[in-house]
This record gives sequence, C-alpha cells and structure tokens, in this order.
Amino acid sequence: MEKSRSKPKIRDEIHQIFGINGVLSVLKSDKYQIQTIDILEKSSVTNSANITDLLKNHISQTQYFNPDIFHRKYGDKRTQGISVSFSGEIVKTLASFKAIEGNYCLLIVDNVTDPQNFGQIIRTAECAGVDGIIIPERNSVGMTDTVLQVSQGAFCNMTIYSVINLNQTLSQLKKDDFWSIAVENGIDAKPWDQIDYKGKIAIVVGSEGQGIKPLVLKSCDFQATIPMQGEMESLNVSAATAVVLFERLRQIIN
Repeated sequence: MEKSRSKPKIRDEIHQIFGINGVLSVLKSDKYQIQTIDILEKSSVTNSANITDLLKNHISQTQYFNPDIFHRKYGDKRTQGISVSFSGEIVKTLASFKAIEGNYCLLIVDNVTDPQNFGQIIRTAECAGVDGIIIPERNSVGMTDTVLQVSQGAFCNMTIYSVINLNQTLSQLKKDDFWSIAVENGIDAKPWDQIDYKGKIAIVVGSEGQGIKPLVLKSCDFQATIPMQGEMESLNVSAATAVVLFERLRQIIN
C-alpha cells in the first residue's frame, strides 16, 4: 500500500507476558519463537493439563523456580505461577485488501497512548470478530508488554498493522472499497446503532483527550455517536469501541 521506503520499521523484539490465559495463547500459536518459560514450583500451573501438554514442546526453554526466587523475580505481578518470554513479528505492514469481498472490518486506533486502553481494545476487537487493527507508527502506545498483557493473549489471534500516515491509509482503503466510520461526537454524527456496518468497513476510534486527528476525521465517510445519559460527556475509548464493534457484529450475524 505504501511505498517501500516509507514502511515502518518492525523489530523482532523479545516480549514477556505472564498468567495462564496469555501464556496459553502464545504457546498455542505458531507465530512466535519461545525464549524462556518460568514456572513456580508446586503451583497450580504444574497440575494444568493444558499447560503441561504444551510444555512438552518446549522442554529446553522451561525453568522451574522455588517460591523465594520466583517471587523475587516477579514481585507482586499476578503471574499465576507462569511467565513466558518470546520473540516474533507482532506488527505487520499493510497490504492491499482490494480482492477481499463480503463483511470485513478493520479497526483504526488513533491517538491512543494508554496501554490499558489499547490492550482492552485488542481483546474486545478479537471477541467481536474484527479482522485487523491499524495503528499509527507515531502517537500510539504501540505493542508494549503491558498492552500484550492486558489483551490476555488476544493479540495472538489479531493482525496488527502499523502505518506512517492514517490519512493516506484511509484514502487507500477507499480505493479498496471500504467505507470509513469515525466514532466521534460531531455535529454530523448519527447514533451508533443507526449506521450500516455491513460490507468492508474501517471503524476509527480516538483517545478521550485528543480524540481523532482532524485530518483523519475529515477523511471518514460517516460519524457515529453514542448518546450519554449521565453527567459524563463520553465513554472510555475501550468501552466506546466495544459498543460499536458489537453492534457491527450483531448486524452481520443477523
């Protein structure tokens, strides 16, 4: 989609997450190379058939620690007795979607710098059947270990794309027959449940503070708003994203 000289740099970093759900997702995936697996001796993890079966494929990378050493290493983190370090491509460059037909949804996340929010968004998007998430190379929290942790392993089943310019990306998606919908409380916005989300669509969300960048907002075909009944003017971005994505899911499965 973008010229090769403009592609974002993608590094094969080593990441670490902990907890049974996240670790299971990584071990089940064939996307990553396992570096180390740390396990607390005599913990519930050692009695989990799901975990022990997967560990057979990673005997040389698995280490067992007594409680003193394990807790010294991980402190008060909620590890549930297991942690995994791994490497592999988490973020991809964007390709053409021209040949894709039918219902297909890309979620564009603009200006979201809070790892808790972004991790929740990834988890929500995976549960709602989103096909991919697009993030800007700049002004985004990126795929940090905290983001991966909060997603609870959902990142393993979600394609994440990084782009340099969201405005150009939206223009290219229009050429690929996408309609774009910004979740924004603008004057021209329609209630979120009165918009047609079927077909090839790109849903754009922004942070609570900065929102969607003006040029990106201007490039969108429609705006969706979620009316508030309380004193607060807007929902948390991850909550607003969930509302819209599950409305889209309701429409395509009915």
